[in-house]
Amino acid sequence: MRILRWSLAALATLIAVPAGIGVLVAIIIAFIFVTEPTGTGGAASITSLQGKVSVLRDPHGVPHIFAGSRNDAYRALGFVHAQDRFFQMEFARRTAAGRLSEIVGPLGLRSDRFMRTLGIYRLAEASVATLSPDARAAVDAYVDGVNAWLDAPDTRRPAELIALGITPEPWRAADSAAWVRLMALLLAGDWRTEILKAQLSQTLSPQQIRDLWPDEPEDTPTTMAMAPDVHRQLAALSSVIPDIFPEASASNEWIVSGSRSISGKPLLANDPHLGLTAPGMWHLSRIVTPGFEASGAAIPGQPFFMVGQNGHLSWGLTTTHADTQDLFVERLAPDDPNKYLTPDGSLPFETRMEEIRIRGRGTPEQLQVRTTRHGPVISDIASSAAELAGSDSVIALSFAALREDDGTANAIYGMNSATTVAEFRTALRDFHAPMQNVAYAHTDGGFGFVAAGRLPIRPGGPGNLPHAGWTGANDWAGFVPFDDLPQLNNPESGVAINANNRVAPRGYPHVIANNWPEGFRAQRIQDLLAKTPLHTLDSFADIQNDVVSLGALALLEGTISPLSMGDNESEATRLLKNWNGSMSPDLAEPLLYAAFADALREQLIDDELGDNVDRYRGAPVHVLTNMVSGNTAWCDDVETAHRESCETTVRVALNIALGTIDDSQGQDREAWRWGESHIASFAHPLLRFAGPLSGLLGPEVATGGGNHTINRGTYRSAGDGRFPHVHGPGLRALFDMAAPEDARYMIAPGQSGQMNSPHFADLAAPWAAGRYIVLKGDLEALRQTATAELTLVP
Repeated sequence: MRILRWSLAALATLIAVPAGIGVLVAIIIAFIFVTEPTGTGGAASITSLQGKVSVLRDPHGVPHIFAGSRNDAYRALGFVHAQDRFFQMEFARRTAAGRLSEIVGPLGLRSDRFMRTLGIYRLAEASVATLSPDARAAVDAYVDGVNAWLDAPDTRRPAELIALGITPEPWRAADSAAWVRLMALLLAGDWRTEILKAQLSQTLSPQQIRDLWPDEPEDTPTTMAMAPDVHRQLAALSSVIPDIFPEASASNEWIVSGSRSISGKPLLANDPHLGLTAPGMWHLSRIVTPGFEASGAAIPGQPFFMVGQNGHLSWGLTTTHADTQDLFVERLAPDDPNKYLTPDGSLPFETRMEEIRIRGRGTPEQLQVRTTRHGPVISDIASSAAELAGSDSVIALSFAALREDDGTANAIYGMNSATTVAEFRTALRDFHAPMQNVAYAHTDGGFGFVAAGRLPIRPGGPGNLPHAGWTGANDWAGFVPFDDLPQLNNPESGVAINANNRVAPRGYPHVIANNWPEGFRAQRIQDLLAKTPLHTLDSFADIQNDVVSLGALALLEGTISPLSMGDNESEATRLLKNWNGSMSPDLAEPLLYAAFADALREQLIDDELGDNVDRYRGAPVHVLTNMVSGNTAWCDDVETAHRESCETTVRVALNIALGTIDDSQGQDREAWRWGESHIASFAHPLLRFAGPLSGLLGPEVATGGGNHTINRGTYRSAGDGRFPHVHGPGLRALFDMAAPEDARYMIAPGQSGQMNSPHFADLAAPWAAGRYIVLKGDLEALRQTATAELTLVP
């Protein structure tokens, strides 16, 4: 029956999806359900191993690695990462290298052209050469482990690779480095906002632009007298940017000093928020050696814990949302289109050719990549040579992460190795990209926070729109020195909090970000910390799983509260006015709120944005409330002949919300439940090419939370009363520095990337319920409950 069920699913895929990818997905489905998962026990050998290593899998599939040396442990970690997640690793290195088209055909071209133009993999290769000897030895050890798994005689390739007919190439150090480069790209998307602003400046007034991005200074330029040709290139560029960027970018971290904890030592909490996928971004493990013990979460493909503890220190991170990118319009030299203008005359483009092989096509695509003094010419991705023939300009991207001397991999190794706060902070000096807010706590009681990364010095002001590249007025003047970056070390308050909110006061002398995320999560964390004089990991867990939305309450205060009672919306207004902001999955109010906020945004903004409506992601609460209470021109629908009032607009949005939910969950409003519409679905990375079937085979679980809750439940509107949970805390971690080995972790949906593994989705339900696991125990104790034991020998 199982084979029949999935054969029918494969047939449905063939019918519903375009032929090439339909066949591909159908074959993958077939292989997934007729092959056994790769085993995680037994014995294997690694040539470079110095001694015997034991790897025990706990009941959640987490490997506990017992080795005689740290590098032997990294060899074992490479082996088990490959066991659990090799297709994810393969897909990531192909994404970074611009080689997806080799396995998915023309559907991968958008991503491949983009990655080749930026030179992500070339930069990864360059960064390997900058590794310190110790870091390079650790990376090489990890690479040995991955390749030992690939070469083992009893290794079964992942079902996806079998279906695609791919024999994996050996893993390289650059493949591991590419992950860091890829994350720097995915967590820094300000340049896409610059493109959107430039395009909207054609149809919206300067004041309307400021209404949509209200943090911008009053004197920010809103046009650059851009020629129609530049606007055309921007429009074309926006249409070919690959769909690889997360729906949102957020995280939480906070620390209290020993004076605020029961244990008398600092406590640290961290939960990075990324898109929800299956497998997830994170993989848990534990390493035990005579000179090094650590546990935490790594990204499969690289050996170091991005979030974790090593017995001396614990650390976590959030995204700074720093503006580390600028677009420059480069003017071509009038007498030579192979050169561009600079303040000191003209310079030739640096050029190289990239060959992209495409599955199903015999002839590779030849891509010419041009680079200016600012960076790669990204407008070439969207324009053919014929289209550019009449242009007098191109668009280049300047990005702090596109430098060969990036030292972030060294920094992460140093963070994992540090035994003192001073060593940890020294390691952070090499943390270049992406810019992150790194929190740390030590067993000696020290704790702090550094906004670490390369932050451009902009003498010409913020980079809100594309700049004229030929004048030099907006060229960067280097990067902010490490000691001048925002940071705290043992603050007197005994508390450090960041939830992507502003990290420095408005008087800070450098431009960090143009648009800070709203501070509702940070405020809620601060409020909950203040309620309890002395904290424990239990109280931290309660805070980490809190689902009260201060953002929702603020929006309702500015829109629903002024409405009078007694009209035909009284039932809905009463529900929302009396709501405490809890976005629990078993409540009706968060569903009504989400539908209302979605309809309100549509009524206020969407008619003005036109074709760009989907690119203005979300709608900050203060943007909507400002429009209703202050900038009331937005309440008028420009597509009607009469002028609508803001009260009318709010009531219309409320009626639309009620109708939408009536259609989706029925008219029995007492039976409405947020959890029935707010479902976390973990999609397979390859199936994102399968159009309407992208969610096929992914585990699903009902969740609480919303866009502004600590327990982040970022959703997008499906337009039919469903609000899929697409982004959130795929990793949660809690540390008490009185006993760092008792750290609590949770990831979603599971440890394994094999869909037929019992550990593919076994953590999804505990994750949704706010539970944790602890990684501890000696070898003999773990053997009592281990589900598998792997012995690795030289």
